Amino acid sequence: QVKLVESGGGLVQPGGSLRLSCEALGFTLEDYYAIGWFRQAPGKEDEGVSCIRSHDGLTYYSDSVKGRFTISRDIAKREVYLQMDNLKPEDTAVYYCAADPPRYPSDPTIEAFCNMPGDLGYWGQGTQVTVSS
Repeated sequence: QVKLVESGGGLVQPGGSLRLSCEALGFTLEDYYAIGWFRQAPGKEDEGVSCIRSHDGLTYYSDSVKGRFTISRDIAKREVYLQMDNLKPEDTAVYYCAADPPRYPSDPTIEAFCNMPGDLGYWGQGTQVTVSS
């Protein structure tokens, strides 16, 4: 059974840091085209925050987090991480990891993958991140 499990959310003050983890159960990271972090805030559209392509580790970041967030992975542990530094109140959201298998005849770019949350097949349960003083 394919499952993604997020952890690491919490309450942090502005300027603080959190590290989110996404564990892949039932598949290896390389079984899928890419895995990404997405967030959903009340009253806002779903946003692709950062994604990483499986076969070469190519990454994408949204403009809103570029320079503050870092995505990484541990293939042996089947985990993908999101290091979030210099957090801002507008980063408050439920954060999800999502994955999708390779598509035929061609995969989307990693940027396109990160901007198509509605088309991705596998999602975790989400973890709440709250940035507040």
